[in-house]
Amino acid sequence: MRPSAPASARHDKVSLGSGDGLAWTPRFPAWHDTPGFWDEAHFLQYALQPLFALSFVGPDGNADLLRARRLRWTPTALQLDYAWPGVAAVETRSAPGDRRLVSEWSITNRTRRTIELDVVLWAVVAGESVGPRGATAPNGRLRLVREATDWAEESRAFALDYRLDGATGREAVRSELSGAAPRFDLTPFYDTWPGRRRLSGSLRLEGIDRTGAVYIALHRRLRIAARRTASFSASVRVTPLGVGVPRAPSPRGSAAHVAAEGWERWLSGGPSLRSGDRHFASFWDHRWWGLRLHSAPAGTGQYRTSTVCEGPGFFHQPISYSAMCHARELRWRHAAAESQGVIDTFFDHQAPDGKVPGRVYLDHLTRTDFYHADWGGAVEDVLDIHPDPRWSRALYPRLARYATWLTDTRDAEGSGMIDVVDQFETGQEYMSRYQAVDPGADRYGWEERIRLKGIDVTVYAYRLYVLLARLAPEARAAGIWRALADRTRAAVRGAMWDPAAQMFSDVDPRTGRRTGVKAAVCFYPYLTDLVDDTHIDGMGRHLFDRREFWTPWPVPSSSVDDPLFDPDARWKGKRHACPWNGRVWPMTNSHVTDALARVVRLHRPEWAPKLVELLGKFVRMMSFDQDPRRPNSFEHYHPFNGRGSVYRGVDDYQHSWVNDLIVRHVAGVLPMGEEGVVFDPMPFGVPVRLSRVRVAGHRIDVEVSSGRYRARVDGRLAAAGRIGAPSEVRW
Repeated sequence: MRPSAPASARHDKVSLGSGDGLAWTPRFPAWHDTPGFWDEAHFLQYALQPLFALSFVGPDGNADLLRARRLRWTPTALQLDYAWPGVAAVETRSAPGDRRLVSEWSITNRTRRTIELDVVLWAVVAGESVGPRGATAPNGRLRLVREATDWAEESRAFALDYRLDGATGREAVRSELSGAAPRFDLTPFYDTWPGRRRLSGSLRLEGIDRTGAVYIALHRRLRIAARRTASFSASVRVTPLGVGVPRAPSPRGSAAHVAAEGWERWLSGGPSLRSGDRHFASFWDHRWWGLRLHSAPAGTGQYRTSTVCEGPGFFHQPISYSAMCHARELRWRHAAAESQGVIDTFFDHQAPDGKVPGRVYLDHLTRTDFYHADWGGAVEDVLDIHPDPRWSRALYPRLARYATWLTDTRDAEGSGMIDVVDQFETGQEYMSRYQAVDPGADRYGWEERIRLKGIDVTVYAYRLYVLLARLAPEARAAGIWRALADRTRAAVRGAMWDPAAQMFSDVDPRTGRRTGVKAAVCFYPYLTDLVDDTHIDGMGRHLFDRREFWTPWPVPSSSVDDPLFDPDARWKGKRHACPWNGRVWPMTNSHVTDALARVVRLHRPEWAPKLVELLGKFVRMMSFDQDPRRPNSFEHYHPFNGRGSVYRGVDDYQHSWVNDLIVRHVAGVLPMGEEGVVFDPMPFGVPVRLSRVRVAGHRIDVEVSSGRYRARVDGRLAAAGRIGAPSEVRW
């Protein structure tokens, strides 16, 4: 059995972060192999670029643009090797926490004479973003205060605190903007350098206007004796001004060491996995790393609780459509607050009418959009591992207000089915579902100009009603929610089920007829008790058909025989960023995998090999060239060759649940909250050891091998058997 290896090196990755809201995740890195952090970083939704460059200037004032010969990435550090005549240098970049990015250097003089280098840390930002007193030098550092603007056109001032070990000089100056490259010869310091070899010390930002750029720099002289090595570090701390940020301790040791300790400490707060399947093993840690990378701690801006962003770049903010994914993954962490916090982030900012925002920014609620999300299913799943009456009591009235808003505004006629009013609010744009009710649906923005009774959002509503009936504090309220659930169940089984086609479908509310559009979301009812024995054969008929959904890399978002199906991300001839007319979306695969698993366990155990194939291919697809050493997590993938949407530049995208699937279907741990747990691994044929799982405060350890499983609860053997014969353990 091979353990997962969190420190396994890669040579094709550069992203760094420690879960403090600051992430260096450049979408299309162009200068990642030059000293410093030139490619963009994000503090939540705000892009900051560049942060700084490092230049090594000779006595003649020239500085070659260094490019690394090699790089080595681990989840905690990026190491780059450089060389120039007589010198070998190693840069280690890390994100040790406290909103810092650090560049640590070890420079070896290979010659027989002492060498002298001038090290210059410098940066450039838009002149308009910096006021006349934007550069100061408190406590031996250089502080630059600048503004950044997000996509909602809201601005925030940031303090960037730069440090360079042993710095003796500093300067800030306005300039017309030059080339946007980390080249010292493009800075205003270059022409003044020969002879003087120092910075002026002036931090006055003068000029006839604020256009152009502001350049800032720190300088130190480095003398390295023959055959000796010198070390130093450079860093920047990013602080949003005018909003709260948690204060972090200042641990001792190198930044890279602190970052590694932080990662190991974070891993110890959840379960560990060993697996004979190298893809499961490597993706396991990759997903935990991605969730930490995109986290923001409690007390950051308007986040009362800890939370998680959807992904890098434009997505570096909490988004409701992916919150259900984060909650399901993080519920396996030992601290209940992590999964609860993801959900609280949105309900803390619920509108007075009950609507829940689609985005919660660091510091505002402008242009928050709206997404349908499976709040009921996500909360129920969290409670299955962390039963918490106090949390559920506090959340109940908020969920009830949202359910009332959803029912009143999206099912005003009382059909039991929920309206979709534009193609974006499902998170699934550009597909035939919407064209079926309005040929112009793909040309509208967030305008609420269509009406479609959506099968996916109706399932979400049903799960919410069922949860509210369970959590309701008194019988009358529970009865109301049960009645709504019953009405929705009848609508799904009646209006949305086509007995001839044996498939669920969206409904056109103008006619009351099913649209007949075959999409992966049509399998979502199988996640629940909305289905009975009469519906099961239909799932197999459509899901396992290679002419529809069982492509070499299943499951495409739209059926292969859809008239607008395109595996190459093109919609009506144009390649789009987020098309749902044929690409494989991990978000959908998470739903469909769980739906199939439920059917296997309750109705068709003979379909277990199909579940094994689906989840196995799902995880393998999420890697470069199916190499287990190079896992990835893109928005969507090609259904025939398995390639991810590299053209989007959005890797490490947390828009699915995968580790949760591994725990429940590979290791077979099915939590039941305060009642107990069921052990029922599926026949993947690989040894698995899952340790340090906690359910309702109990520790669980599971081993699966040679067609059998053994499970311990609180250190005692609690269940053992062959795969296919589940065991239920009551606390």
